[in-house]
Amino acid sequence: MTSQPKTPSSPTTSAFFAQAALSFGISLVAISVGIAVLPVDPWVRAFLAIGALYTITSAFTLAKVIRDRQEDSAVASRIDRARVEKLLAEHDPFRPDMV
Repeated sequence: MTSQPKTPSSPTTSAFFAQAALSFGISLVAISVGIAVLPVDPWVRAFLAIGALYTITSAFTLAKVIRDRQEDSAVASRIDRARVEKLLAEHDPFRPDMV
């Protein structure tokens, strides 16, 4: 008797997604306004803006790499589990050994 494998569900809710998106938007607007009203030369503003954009893109890249690693380990785990279930399903402890 084998059980059907459970399909992985997303642990994030729509409220959590909305909170994360809103937080990202607010922080992006705050850093943009802060850089725009800073009493410095334009080249300093440009440097800070480029630094902020680089930080944002690096954060997205890091999040993607972490997600990809988790997905890869989940897939490998499911494959291993399927192999073990197949071996257990095919194993008959009462079968006489063929010589």
